[in-house]
Amino acid sequence: MEVRDTEKPRKSVRRRADIIKSFRCKNLIAVIEDPTDLRNIGTVIRNVNALGVEKVYIVDPRKALPDNWQDMRERKSLSTTSVSAVKWTFVKRFDSTEACLAHLEKKGFVSVVTSPHVKGKTNIYLHEGDYTQHTKLAVWFGNEKRGISELAVAHSDMCVAIPMFGIIESLNLGTSSGIVLYEVTKQRREYQSKYRRSRWKGKRAQQLPTVLPHENEVPSEEIQ
Repeated sequence: MEVRDTEKPRKSVRRRADIIKSFRCKNLIAVIEDPTDLRNIGTVIRNVNALGVEKVYIVDPRKALPDNWQDMRERKSLSTTSVSAVKWTFVKRFDSTEACLAHLEKKGFVSVVTSPHVKGKTNIYLHEGDYTQHTKLAVWFGNEKRGISELAVAHSDMCVAIPMFGIIESLNLGTSSGIVLYEVTKQRREYQSKYRRSRWKGKRAQQLPTVLPHENEVPSEEIQ
């Protein structure tokens, strides 16, 4: 009978976790407000994991998801649509927008929302924003049909829009979250490569890399 060596895959995962640790964007949360399609939730979680966002919060008034992250990790539908990213990404659900906002504000997070122009708010295009000025940042994505809620907009620092140039001026949740989070994480990774934000603040003596090396070029212990 063939005996498989299960230790090798585990070591590979641990090695990958060590390599990517310093590239993750700390204190950055993606918030999905009232999503209706489980596939979209899985896609956003996949984007979050791939781009190095720290956490996902989901406003889920329909209670379609389990309260406990461990239970979410075991939910086959989420695991499949996120390509197992839910197993490696912390996800927290809230019953309401009010509860999520209260939690974020208590923890000192500043929110920005992805939304077209809203009168009376600071409105910018994605590439115009500085996403490093706040140590703790939450980026909100709205419902697939209705978009972001008025309450979330009212509690946000600014509204961020993706510039579009076609007859159709909308993108699905998975695509828009990938585009927005790519720009946000790129800026924050560049910032944290130069500056410390916690414990010892100030400029780093040696700048950290912002792009992962090829795994056959640099051993994981050199990237800490």
